[in-house]
Amino acid sequence: MINDSYFGGFILLGFPGQPELETIISGVVFFFYTIALMGNIAIILLPLLDERLQTPMYFFLRNLAILDLCYTTNIVPQMLVNVWGKEKKITFAGCAFQLFTDVTLCTVECMLLAVMSYDRFNDVCKPLHYMTIMNPQLCQGLMAMTWVIGIINCMILSPHAMSLPRCGNHHLDHYFCEISAMVKIACVDTTAMEETLFALCFFIFLTPLLLILVSYGFIAVAVLKLKSAAGRQKAFGTCSSHLIAVSIFYGTIIYMYIQPGNSPSQDEGKLLSIFYSIVTPSLNPLIYTLRNKEFKGAMKRLIGKEKGSGETAVH
Repeated sequence: MINDSYFGGFILLGFPGQPELETIISGVVFFFYTIALMGNIAIILLPLLDERLQTPMYFFLRNLAILDLCYTTNIVPQMLVNVWGKEKKITFAGCAFQLFTDVTLCTVECMLLAVMSYDRFNDVCKPLHYMTIMNPQLCQGLMAMTWVIGIINCMILSPHAMSLPRCGNHHLDHYFCEISAMVKIACVDTTAMEETLFALCFFIFLTPLLLILVSYGFIAVAVLKLKSAAGRQKAFGTCSSHLIAVSIFYGTIIYMYIQPGNSPSQDEGKLLSIFYSIVTPSLNPLIYTLRNKEFKGAMKRLIGKEKGSGETAVH
C-alpha cells in the first residue's frame, strides 16, 4: 500500500496488480501516440504550405488535428510517467487541469464532427455555392461555437466532479483523471451528479450525431442522383473518411457513456478510454490522408519541391 496520508493529489491506479498488462498497454500507447504526433502535425502543417489545401474542409480537418494532438498530449505523457516510474501520483491541480481539458476537448470534437458533416453536405449538395456558403467568417464562427459549447459543458461538469467529498480517498481507479472515475470515489450520494452527466452526455453526443445522420441522408440522396460514375466516386471519397472517423469515435463514446442497460466494467471502461482518447486520434490522420487524393498529391508536390531544391543546391 502507498502511504499517501500526506498527499493532496491522487493516485492513478491504472491496472492494479497487472504489471505485465500495464507494460504491454504502455508500449501500445507509446506506439499510437508517436503516430498521432507525426500524422496530426502533418495535417496541421501541410495545408499551410500548399495553397490548394486552403479550403473549408482542410480548415476543419486542421482544427480536428489540433484537437487530437492536444487530447492525446493531455493524457499520454502523464500515463507513461506513472506506468514507467515508481510512483503513480498526480497533483490536485494537475488532475483538475487534465479533467477540465478532457471534458472540453471531447465536447468540442463531438461538435466539430457535426460541423464537418455540414461542410460535406454543402460541398456535395450545393457545389456551385459551396465556397460562398462556407466563407471564412462562417467557418471561424462555427469553430468558435464548438469551443463555447465545450467550455460551457466543462464549467458545468468539471468543478462539481472535482469538489465532491472523497473522505480521504485519493485512489482513482483509472490511468488518467476521467470524470466518471472521479465520481465513483465520492463518499456521498452521487445520483444527481450521475443523472446530470448522463443528460449532458446524451445532449452533447446525440444531438451532433443526429445532425450528422441528417446531413448524410441528404448527401446520399444527392449522390444517387448523380449520373456520372466518376462524380459519385468523388463524392463517396470525400465523405467516406469522415463517416469512418464518426463511426469509430461515436461508437466508442456511446458504448461507454450512454448505452442502455449495464455500463462497461471498470477494466473494460479503461480499455475503451484508451481507444477513444489515444488510438482514435492516431487513426484519424491515416483515415483522412490515405483515402484523400488531394492530400497525397500535396505531399508528392512538397517532396518534389524539396528534391528539386536539393538538386539545385548540389549543382
